[in-house]
Amino acid sequence: MRRIALLSAAITLAVASVCAPAQESSLPDIGSSAGELLTPAQEREYGAMMLAQLRHYDYLLEDPLINSWLDTLGTRLAASSDRPRQPFTFFVMRQRQINAFATLGGYIGVNVGLVLAAEREDEVAAVLSHEIAHVTQQHVLRGVERAQRDQLPILLAMLGAIVAAQAAGGNSADDAAQAAMVSAMGLMQQRQIDYTRSNESEADRLGIQTLARSQYDPAAMADFFAKMQAKSRSNAAGYYGPTPDYLLTHPVTTTRISEAKARAEQIARSTVVATTATPNATRNERIPKNGYSLPGDARGLDNPLLPGTLKLQGYELSGGETGFFEFARERMRVLSAESPRDAIAEYERLGKGKLDDAQRYGLAVARMRANQAAAAAPVFAELLQEHPDHLWLSLALSEAESLSGKAASADARFDSLLRQMPNNRAVALTYARSLSERNTVEAGKRAQAVLRPLLGAASEDAVFQQVFARACEIAGDPIRAGEAYAEAAYLGGRPEQALVQLNTLKKRPELDYYSRARIEARIAAITPTVLELRRQGVKDEDLRRR
Repeated sequence: MRRIALLSAAITLAVASVCAPAQESSLPDIGSSAGELLTPAQEREYGAMMLAQLRHYDYLLEDPLINSWLDTLGTRLAASSDRPRQPFTFFVMRQRQINAFATLGGYIGVNVGLVLAAEREDEVAAVLSHEIAHVTQQHVLRGVERAQRDQLPILLAMLGAIVAAQAAGGNSADDAAQAAMVSAMGLMQQRQIDYTRSNESEADRLGIQTLARSQYDPAAMADFFAKMQAKSRSNAAGYYGPTPDYLLTHPVTTTRISEAKARAEQIARSTVVATTATPNATRNERIPKNGYSLPGDARGLDNPLLPGTLKLQGYELSGGETGFFEFARERMRVLSAESPRDAIAEYERLGKGKLDDAQRYGLAVARMRANQAAAAAPVFAELLQEHPDHLWLSLALSEAESLSGKAASADARFDSLLRQMPNNRAVALTYARSLSERNTVEAGKRAQAVLRPLLGAASEDAVFQQVFARACEIAGDPIRAGEAYAEAAYLGGRPEQALVQLNTLKKRPELDYYSRARIEARIAAITPTVLELRRQGVKDEDLRRR
């Protein structure tokens, strides 16, 4: 019971991560026993279970390119935080509401709406760095401890709310259920999490430091807060829709914005421009004087114990913008739309002015998803001429050519990308999906070969398991397909279904020794989870209906 209750608390924290009641301003209790409540491994386990449930109810937007962009951005920030060894998992929620949150185990989610609202990558980085600070300072774990101590009625509250929303029939009913869920979670947030003003201030302060260390604009946090405050005032006046969800869990005041600006200005004053820098100096040309070194800036390291020509690996890390923000934002716009045709209509509204290159890419992706690959391919080709070697454009053109029947040209492009980036997840998954669309044994075997180098690191990758399962299926390898489909079910929040599939697979007479050993090991690993869920009365509804 304690295990499930703690999971419920963790999931509740995930939906509404940060709240700042005005009545408390004391610093966090240094003597808190939060670290004794859960081990780091248990925190990761609860975070993974939360992610699996969000995946099952289709709240996640799991796209290899978008995930790669967010992971690159988040990992860079995390490496510059106060706890660089803390593991993090970054993921995207497909909702258009403006929000972000952190939960146990370093799991940090960002809504599509937040990225669409941002004007530059620095603003997204500011939000992520704030959430990272909540994790590194154990604010989330302290919230779970408080909920546990107060014995609040939170058993499976989040899952129950999600099930209620999903059970409502029709779009309008579903929207109403989700609105009710958000309201209910907001009330539970006030009672359970009780984040203090000092928690928010601490997350802001450390987040701004992380931004600077990562060579992002430290003023971006104040800029984003000001933008949210302006939007809130416009909404209050009735000009727009409801208040952004971000403001419900991250209250923004004029004082908070002023403090964020002051911290950013303090960092700016402590950072001087190198004497060799030009007026157009990049962030890599700044030399810090504030007690920490910016990634990529090895100058000023005067250590008499080291050779002067030695460059420390830690200072060779790249920093600053990834270069993919605008394309990521437009890809999110397309993939979060109700349908490809809705995305096309949205670009038609945006296109009253001239579309920029990223928006042209987004419109072409929408058309490709609307079965207009032949019309999209020339747009990708033209953009690729303007942006040579751009990975996203190269993949898009390869995919469009494959969908429009130009398999040889598409495969040549895919193979070239694989040679350049042999272990790139986005390249491998996009290529394998395109091969699987052909539905031939030969294409399936080629897809298997493309994916196999990544198999060892894909035990927690639901998208990979689904794509690999389909490749194995059409390649005529039912054992491997069955194992991968079971893993996808488990990672998708359906451990009972995974167990049924594995037990069925175990009965196949053609199993060899190694396959049987793998399957039995997974059955042994999954069974305790299923038994615990059954003991708590949680059953898979799909299995019960069969």
